[in-house]
Amino acid sequence: MIIVGLGNPGKKYEKTRHNAGFMFVDYVCAANQSTFKLKKELEAEIAEIYINKEKHILVKPITYMNNSGNAVYKVLNYYKKSAMIDIDDLLVIYDDMDLPVGSLRIRKNGSSGGHNGMKSIISCVGSTEYKRIRIGIGHPEANQIDFVLGKFSKKEGELIHSIVEKSSNIIDDLVNHGIDYIMNNYNQ
Repeated sequence: MIIVGLGNPGKKYEKTRHNAGFMFVDYVCAANQSTFKLKKELEAEIAEIYINKEKHILVKPITYMNNSGNAVYKVLNYYKKSAMIDIDDLLVIYDDMDLPVGSLRIRKNGSSGGHNGMKSIISCVGSTEYKRIRIGIGHPEANQIDFVLGKFSKKEGELIHSIVEKSSNIIDDLVNHGIDYIMNNYNQ
C-alpha cells in the first residue's frame, strides 16, 4: 500500500492546519520505528513500514500542496515497477475545512471536494478511485488561505493530536480488515 499524507514541506508549515496529512503519516512512521528519507527523483520523502511482514510505503510530497499529484504519480509509477501496485493500493490523508476540527471521514473514493492537493492528484493519476482519509480542521471565518496556513489553537491541537494518535491503529486495521472495516469503526 502507498500511504500519502498531504502537506507543505519546511519548518514554516510544520504545525499548520494544511499539514494534518503530514502529521498523520509522521505518527505512523514513528510508531513503526521508521524514518523518512528524501527521494528527490520522486519529489517526496519516503519511509517504509512493515505490517504482518508486508512492506507499505509512507509518502510526504515535497512539491507543496497544490502540486502533490506530481509526486504521487511518480511514486505510484516507481513502485509499480517493483510490485503489483495499482490505484487500489493508494490511500491519501489530508485536511478538510468542511469537517469539524478533530473529526475523521474515511471514503473508498470521491471527488476533490475543492481541495487543491486532491485536485492535483486526480489530474495527475487520472482517477478518483482511491481511498482517502479526511481530517477535519474546521471552517474559517475569514480568509481560507490564511486559515489553512495558520497554526492550530491549543484546543484544536489537542483534538488533532487525538486523531493522529489513532493513525497507526487505523493503518493496521486497514491492512488487516479492509476499508469497510475502518469506515465503520473510525468515521465520525
